[in-house]
Amino acid sequence: MIAILDANIGNLRSVLNAVDTMGYDAEIVTHIEISDKHSHLIIPGVGSFQGAMCDEKMVAVKEKIKNFANNGRPILGICLGMQLLSDWGEEGGGSAGLGLISGEAKRMPEERDLLLPHVGWNTINFVKNHPVFQGVKNGIDCYFVHSYHFVCNSDGHIYARSNYGTDFVSVIGRDNVLGFQFHPEKSQKNGLKLIENFCDWDGQS
Repeated sequence: MIAILDANIGNLRSVLNAVDTMGYDAEIVTHIEISDKHSHLIIPGVGSFQGAMCDEKMVAVKEKIKNFANNGRPILGICLGMQLLSDWGEEGGGSAGLGLISGEAKRMPEERDLLLPHVGWNTINFVKNHPVFQGVKNGIDCYFVHSYHFVCNSDGHIYARSNYGTDFVSVIGRDNVLGFQFHPEKSQKNGLKLIENFCDWDGQS
């Protein structure tokens, strides 16, 4: 059973529909409802880093997320959900993240001809292999909506990069925790394949 976290930050229904389309059992859960029956956890997110981390639902679920990760079960953060995996986010004056992958969420550099937020299709360039990439060609296009990006403290946690005026990290990972800066549920066939692979993944790299 795939758990999709309801912490007042996500486009939950589209993620649920994508997981269901790929043939997996999934449900939207609150912090109270996360249990041992859940094999995987997805953290979707839209909005601001500080607003998300200060929301009472996220405050209540932080320790459960960390316990889920410590037990070796796979976790996937999507868009803002990926940024929340970091130690710190500067948006709104700064606030602590979940601390699952070392790094910070920082505002993307503004370029004269490139407006923020970064919205639309962009290329994903894998920099090393991951089980969740199986059957997915390098250089696929996926759908982005964001103004902040994840700055990793270790290159070893970077699995893919993209470019919007400058390179930024589009996939991060550490052990059984994975993050996509793009929206796989909005990225058509390739995005659905990544979701399928995540749901099949046992958390071992």
